[in-house]
Amino acid sequence: MKISIERGALLRAVGQAQSVVERRNTIPILANVLIEAQGDTVSFRATDLDIEVVDTAPAQVERAGATTVNAVMFHEIVRKLPDGALVALTDDGASGRLTVQAGRSHFGLATLPKEDFPVMASAEYDANFAVPAPVLRRLFDKSKFAISTEETRYYLNGVYMHVADGDGGRVLRCVATDGHRLARIDAELPEGAEEMPGVIVPRKAVGELRKLLDGDQEIAVSVSETKVRFATPDITLTSKVIDGTFPDYSRVIPTGNTRKMEVDADEFTRAVDRVATVSSERSRAVKMQIEDDRLVLSVNAPDSGNAEEELGVAYDSEKLEIGFNAKYLLEIAGQVDRENAVFLFNSSGDPTLMREGNDPSAVYVVMPMRV
Repeated sequence: MKISIERGALLRAVGQAQSVVERRNTIPILANVLIEAQGDTVSFRATDLDIEVVDTAPAQVERAGATTVNAVMFHEIVRKLPDGALVALTDDGASGRLTVQAGRSHFGLATLPKEDFPVMASAEYDANFAVPAPVLRRLFDKSKFAISTEETRYYLNGVYMHVADGDGGRVLRCVATDGHRLARIDAELPEGAEEMPGVIVPRKAVGELRKLLDGDQEIAVSVSETKVRFATPDITLTSKVIDGTFPDYSRVIPTGNTRKMEVDADEFTRAVDRVATVSSERSRAVKMQIEDDRLVLSVNAPDSGNAEEELGVAYDSEKLEIGFNAKYLLEIAGQVDRENAVFLFNSSGDPTLMREGNDPSAVYVVMPMRV
C-alpha cells in the first residue's frame, strides 16, 4: 500500500474512527485501526466489537492495499503534524511496519495483519430511511441526559428509538430514563420508517453518533432487531443494540397534573444554578415555593450555608412547596430552546411534567425529593 493524503482530511477521518477504540483491552488487534486504500479513497475502520466506525477520505492511491496500526498512536502522530502537510503512508506488507512521512518527519509504526481485524457482519435491515441531521441531533441531544448509568438495569443504558402514536399521528420517538427523570422527544415519521422495530441505542453509540450530526446533511438510517446503522456519504457508524425490553414509559408520564407554572427558561436555569452553589453536593434538594405568580427557590445546607432567590412566574393555583435534585432540575431546564418552560404539578410527592412552551413534541418528567 502506498498513498498520499492531506493532513486535515487524514486527521478528521482517523479522529472519528479511533474514538471508538477502547483504551484498555486484552485483544491487541482491537487497539488498531484498519486502513484500506483503493481507487481514489482510503478508509479507516475501528471497532470495539459492539460499535464499528468506517470513515473514508479522498487520497492519491499509488498502490492499493490494507494494513492495521495502533489507532491512538497513529492519531497522535497525525495531530502533531503541521497543518496543510501532505502525508505519505507506505506499507510493503513484509516488514511489519507502516511508514508515515510528512516533510522532514518520518515514523515507522508496527502493524498487525489485516486478516486478524474483526469486521462486523453485515445484517439484513428491516427498515431503511433518511433523516435530516438536525432532526436526529434534536432527538438524541434532548434525550441522552436521562440515560441511566446503573449497570444492573442495563436496558436503561441507552436511548429507546421507536415508532409511536403522537398527538398528530405516527411519530419517530426517542425516550430515555433512569427512574428519576425521563425525556420523550418526537419528530415527524420519515418515509420508510413505518415498519422499524423499536431499538435501544447504547450510550456509547449515542455519543459517537453525535459527531456525525454537525451539518445539515441527510443521515441514512438502517434498523434491524440487533443492529442500527447511521451513515453519511463519508462515515458509517454501525452499533449492536441493547438486548432487552424497554419499560412501558407511558405509565410514568403524568396526565392529571393541573397546577401550571410558566417561567422564563433562562432566568429559571440561572437562578437554580446560583442557589445550588451553596450546596457541597449537587444532589442537594432545591426547594420551590410557588404562590400568586411568585416562585421562591431555596437551598439549605447546614454545613455550608443557605441561599434564596425569587422569580416572577405565571401561576394561579393553590400554594405549592416541592423539592427537586438540583442537578436534575438544571439538566431538564437546560433542554428548553423556547423562551418559556411550562411545569405541570400535581402534589409535592408526585412526578412533575415539563414542556417547552406549548410544544407537545418534547416532554420531560422529574421525580420530586423530600425537603
